Amino acid sequence: MIITTPALEDDKSQRSAAAHVECVVRQSETSFYWAMRFLAEQERQAMFAIYAFCREVDDLVDNPREESIKRVALGQWRGEIERIYGGYPRTLTGRALLPVIEKFELRKQDFRAVIDGMEMDAESSVRFTDMNELKLYCDRVAGAVGRISTDIFGLPREIGEMLASAEGLALQLTNILRDLAEDSQRNRLYVPADLLAAHEIDDTDDLNRVLGHPRLPEVCEILADIAVLNFEQAQKIAVNCDRNRIRPAMIMLQIYRRILSRLRSRGWTNIDVPVPLSKATKFWIALRYGVL
Repeated sequence: MIITTPALEDDKSQRSAAAHVECVVRQSETSFYWAMRFLAEQERQAMFAIYAFCREVDDLVDNPREESIKRVALGQWRGEIERIYGGYPRTLTGRALLPVIEKFELRKQDFRAVIDGMEMDAESSVRFTDMNELKLYCDRVAGAVGRISTDIFGLPREIGEMLASAEGLALQLTNILRDLAEDSQRNRLYVPADLLAAHEIDDTDDLNRVLGHPRLPEVCEILADIAVLNFEQAQKIAVNCDRNRIRPAMIMLQIYRRILSRLRSRGWTNIDVPVPLSKATKFWIALRYGVL
């Protein structure tokens, strides 16, 4: 928890911080906005601050810069997390996070885990050895965010962690399957080497050969099956939760389930063909699972 709680910045500064993180969310035009718009204002603003943090550290590693520069930038964010928990943030996003962390008693290790995941992405060449390494990555970049989110939603810690683990893995595997072609342009391959080797795909240095391999669809289907199992597990866990508290999580789950379904319908031999959901579809899902 935060060690000291000095007086917050004046109201004008805090409003500027809140406006900044909301602007980050609106400009992103992601599914996140649709999921969070039905939250009460306090929880919604808290989630906007969390999203802005995640967006900023993610942008650091997606930027085409030297690995050493990315690590320095992530190190600066590690320092900012320490300053936030000490009560003295320097950045707009940090100032937006401070009251959120205090109110919802968010855990420092979850923010650290997100940065740990970003450091895995910061490498000039991303390759994972096995499923354990992939699951660790998914837990850091998605599961940790899920744990922060379920704390804000007010779920009991134990059930919140279970939901975050299952849904985080399902969402991140869907992201990985959706972005295979795009990630290859950054020399990233998240599909585990041992799973590829089991399907006679051995040379992971040549990503064009990997993505064009005739047995890659089999590998993608295995990862898709794992995602489906975790979507189903998350749905079972949600049955035991207060429906009003988990509406955003269920909206995200339904959006990503549909993305995965469209990916499977499209197939894995034309992975550069996008499968976007329309705004109308996202709005319908948000209405269906956020209000009704």
